[in-house]
Amino acid sequence: MRGINIISMLIGFWGFNIFPMLAQTQVKPESVDNLICFWSFMEESGTERISSGRCQYALREGTPFIERVKEGVFGEYSARIKEGEWFYIPRAQCPALNIHGKDGEVTVVAWIKRDVKQYSQCEAVAGMWDETRKKRQYCLFLDLRIWGSSQQAGGHVSGTGGATEGYKYCMDAAIGKSKIPYSEWECIGFTYDTKKVSVYVNGYLDVRKERNPYQYDLGLFDGGYQGSDFTVGAVNRSGEMGNFFVGQIGGLAVYDRALTKEEMRYLSSNINK
Repeated sequence: MRGINIISMLIGFWGFNIFPMLAQTQVKPESVDNLICFWSFMEESGTERISSGRCQYALREGTPFIERVKEGVFGEYSARIKEGEWFYIPRAQCPALNIHGKDGEVTVVAWIKRDVKQYSQCEAVAGMWDETRKKRQYCLFLDLRIWGSSQQAGGHVSGTGGATEGYKYCMDAAIGKSKIPYSEWECIGFTYDTKKVSVYVNGYLDVRKERNPYQYDLGLFDGGYQGSDFTVGAVNRSGEMGNFFVGQIGGLAVYDRALTKEEMRYLSSNINK
């Protein structure tokens, strides 16, 4: 009875949010080596979102006034990206995110809460990926709809910038097995270590036969001065922005190293799954 009384007192003092507060682990992406940028999306709508990490890069709104909502992962707020909205950084203003070459390694991790889209289409979360001009490098996706996939997380990479030989589109991607649910916070990400692409869901390698991990040793395409911008929530394809992600994003981290499974597990430990 005494234990129940103590809990009742705590609830009375802090309110009913005591349980999520106690359960949520504090994660610091800056504590993991080789961080280029981390965005928490705490800023107000209509302002640039500034990263912490080795580089302080400013995400611009591709469409005006992307909503800030009072629900987050790394604080009180997150950004809610509606259909047709995205963030971007001009290529010239984010040189450290231009990861390329045979020795190029990358990790992209995002803390997201999906919403249902108005129409079916794959969803770009973050990366340097310009399909229109054949300037693909790397990008975290959802629902790629290739290799029999649907609603999973995917790590897309390209060593050529264009379509995979013998195909109309780029088909080189690690794709997980688990369907990413709507209306729930999830931590998704991928690593590329110059030999293979690996997709993680909530800190665990989301193994799928022949697709995750995916063997790939062509490196990452060098788009040069006129290569892809860094975009969040959409990519350039068919001459316009598309492949829109719809939902909340509460954190985004990019590293110029393939993180270990232990590091990926740590980064997801603030998601109660």
